[in-house]
Amino acid sequence: MTEPYATYTELLQDGRIAYQRCVSCRKAVFYPRVLCPHCGAVELEWEHSAGRGVVYSTTAIPERDGTSYAVCLVDLDEGFRMLSTVIGVPATELRIGERVVGRVDPEEPRVVFEREGAGDA
Repeated sequence: MTEPYATYTELLQDGRIAYQRCVSCRKAVFYPRVLCPHCGAVELEWEHSAGRGVVYSTTAIPERDGTSYAVCLVDLDEGFRMLSTVIGVPATELRIGERVVGRVDPEEPRVVFEREGAGDA
């Protein structure tokens, strides 16, 4: 069995937003683990998220140059919550309840979110 975090990182490097689902209780599991935090089962399977979700909470972190960036908890449609950032919008303008869509940042393996529809032309 491969360490869950190592598998998660490999999937991120392939451009996929991965999470686990418990074979027993069928609940989504994120942060990668070796057993289900809901029922204790050890059989977890990997699934891929579409990256769509809703901002659950947000805070603006100021930087020295006067700008700020948003750190958020996002509730993904597949049933799990992820800590990340939302880009492409001033941190102070991001609101709880906004729809966002995630993607893997090509410069480093991490998930970043944008407002849903922000990339549409």
